[in-house]
Amino acid sequence: MWLKEPQAIIFDCDGVLVDSEIIHIAAEIELLAKLGLVYAREAYLTRFVGLSNADFQAEVEADYAKLTGDNFPSDFGSQLNEIIWPRIEAELRAIDGVAELVQSFCGKVAVGSSSPLEKLLKKLEITGLQSLFAPHIYSADQVKTGKPAPDLFLHSAAQIEVDPIRCLVIEDSVHGVLAAKAAGMTPIGFVGGGHCDKGLEQRLLANGAVMVVSHHSQIRALLC
Repeated sequence: MWLKEPQAIIFDCDGVLVDSEIIHIAAEIELLAKLGLVYAREAYLTRFVGLSNADFQAEVEADYAKLTGDNFPSDFGSQLNEIIWPRIEAELRAIDGVAELVQSFCGKVAVGSSSPLEKLLKKLEITGLQSLFAPHIYSADQVKTGKPAPDLFLHSAAQIEVDPIRCLVIEDSVHGVLAAKAAGMTPIGFVGGGHCDKGLEQRLLANGAVMVVSHHSQIRALLC
């Protein structure tokens, strides 16, 4: 059910505000394949997108141990950063329509992202979006348990002093939608990022999104 007259919108970042998931996913799949961990793309998107770095690392470490019986390479994170961050700094763009939606909304806005806080702030700075949300930019670093637990969204709502039931959440991942539902918020699925596959809309709906949009202007129209 659509939430009438929401008092706040909480945005995921990667794949919702900035088109970074396509960069992250390509690098992760490439590096994991070199280690012998090969995943079907749809399964990868469903299982890993939206997780905190720590939870992602724990999942792939477990898969690697099961596959090889060995310890996961300790330099995986640094190798990944060496691939991803030059591309982020050179290629990252804001997803179209973000600024217009935020500027037209009369309520409060915040970011609730699984990205580490330092990198989250850097992505928003690169794309010129940081000033739209500061100081209400929150990371999984700041809570005990990341998505799909509700902690991050509940923390964000507490900081902006809005009842969770009056919050919309814009999310591109199954984990994010589940987190929003667990927080008592209204999740809207977003499939406008470059990484989104054809089945993502149905997966988001199946896990509790009240609707799915492909452009921020669609949300803006609903709020008018």
